[in-house]
Amino acid sequence: MGISERKERERQEMRQRIIDASLAMFIEEGYEKTSIRNIADKIEYSPATIYLYYKDKDELLYDVQGEAFKQLLDLFEQRVVSKSPWKRLEQLCETYVRFGIEQPELYTLMFINKAPMNVIDEDEYWANGQSAFDFLINCVQGCMDKGLLRYKDVPTAALSVWAMGHGILSLNLCCRLKIIQNEEVAVEPMVQHIVQEFLRMIRQ
Repeated sequence: MGISERKERERQEMRQRIIDASLAMFIEEGYEKTSIRNIADKIEYSPATIYLYYKDKDELLYDVQGEAFKQLLDLFEQRVVSKSPWKRLEQLCETYVRFGIEQPELYTLMFINKAPMNVIDEDEYWANGQSAFDFLINCVQGCMDKGLLRYKDVPTAALSVWAMGHGILSLNLCCRLKIIQNEEVAVEPMVQHIVQEFLRMIRQ
């Protein structure tokens, strides 16, 4: 390995170390306490070192968002395993909801907080979410090919399913489900049931 290759590998390893530390801090302490200085303290480097890799917090958190999407995609690949197109769509929705409930900080960074998206221009491609969305597209396509959905086109169907899941998760994350005054009902079963009822309504 040449000097330039070694330096590039070391640079990538350092970048990954920064991302990993930021991800852990974000999960444990949230957006406000995840600062360049706090991350630098965690990895025992100066803030100036991190600024060699990232110009600001939003740019760094955009890469953290990318890591969060990798986690979601890994879960899709592990849990969406049925050969039945409809069952695959159900498994995907169940996995998505569970991720949103179990990882509220990451979900907020991925789908609610605007801040990390500031690094993308209005007409720029959002690469972080593409693989997970493609997974959804493929599940929906499988259902459409079998005539199992009421929709006329795949993008509309995929966005509708996503919007439904995201909407109910967002209500939960923002404590708006408290409008339902039934403390005996656990959140995840209720949310999963709502999503399943939606899928039932759109099935052909």
